[in-house]
Amino acid sequence: MSVSLTKGGNVSLSKQAPGLTAVTVGLGWQAGTGYELDASALLCDQSGKVLSEEHFVFFNNLTSPDGSVCHVGSGSPAGADDQQIHVDLTRVSAQVEKIAFPVSLYEGASRGQTFGQVRRAHIRVVDRDSGTELVRYDLAAGGLSSETALVFGELYRHGAEWKFRAVGQGYASGLAGIATDYGVDVLRETAPADPVPVTPPPVPPTSTAPPPTVVSSPAPALAGSPQSSGSSSVTCFFDPNHRPGMTTVTWSPQWGVPRPVQACGGCAQRLQTTAPPFYAPPQQGYPQATAPQGYPQQQGYGQPYQDHHDHQQQGGGRRFGAGALIGAGAAGLIGGALLNEAFDDDEPDVVVNNYYED
Repeated sequence: MSVSLTKGGNVSLSKQAPGLTAVTVGLGWQAGTGYELDASALLCDQSGKVLSEEHFVFFNNLTSPDGSVCHVGSGSPAGADDQQIHVDLTRVSAQVEKIAFPVSLYEGASRGQTFGQVRRAHIRVVDRDSGTELVRYDLAAGGLSSETALVFGELYRHGAEWKFRAVGQGYASGLAGIATDYGVDVLRETAPADPVPVTPPPVPPTSTAPPPTVVSSPAPALAGSPQSSGSSSVTCFFDPNHRPGMTTVTWSPQWGVPRPVQACGGCAQRLQTTAPPFYAPPQQGYPQATAPQGYPQQQGYGQPYQDHHDHQQQGGGRRFGAGALIGAGAAGLIGGALLNEAFDDDEPDVVVNNYYED
């Protein structure tokens, strides 16, 4: 006589059929068109995990390694089983403590299918020798909603006996969730696939050689221009903001006598192309001194002048003011340094008139 179980209930098959050696586990259901359900078996050890992936019996692996469990596909119309699995209890490995029987909806998540829409699902155990149904568990459809896989029941050892338990454990994650719980990796393709890492295109190797050293070549000297005297840390005499004074040129100031100075290339070129006195345009209202011999006479220059005591200047002294100083040198050299340069020669003393007109 068959025993009807509810969820969580169990029964001793060995007591139901003394001398039991082999059983058929039948699984059935009613589902709409387009629903594909697959039954399987998991041979587990004492820890509840499958012994190996080969101990997961399903449509792609129909027989366990020891041959004790065999998936036979379509069930018997007489018992209303959709699929059946044969179990030879005498051949089950001593390492196997239980055999679980899940059913999953093929592509249930992508198709929007769940066990909430499946009706009259059941699992039953039949004595293969006599064909007698020993136990049956009808799953209550009202307790299911979003599940896409379900463990219907399990055979398990209890000492020397074999027993059956009605499980009814649902998984919203489908067969992949069952595989995770039972420690198998096959059929993982039913879960969302892991993104494939995109390998970036190879980057051409970067040269480790040091970048070439760029050497700035001095501008070519113009015809008749003075030549550079080599490297120097001295700034340009006429403007410290110019490039270093690397060229020695003769400067004819508005006071004193011509003398050599260090100038940048641009200032040196202007000295060669401009009549003296250099960098000092005529100042309105001031008589200008005579240009040194050898240079063309410039308008407004070369006239002697009287100081405010109406005395003739001696020694070729020349009148200079703020405009002349600004034109002759840089701001940093306008002060005492430029005047010291004027007075620091060996020529006769020069009388400087510091009188400025309003």
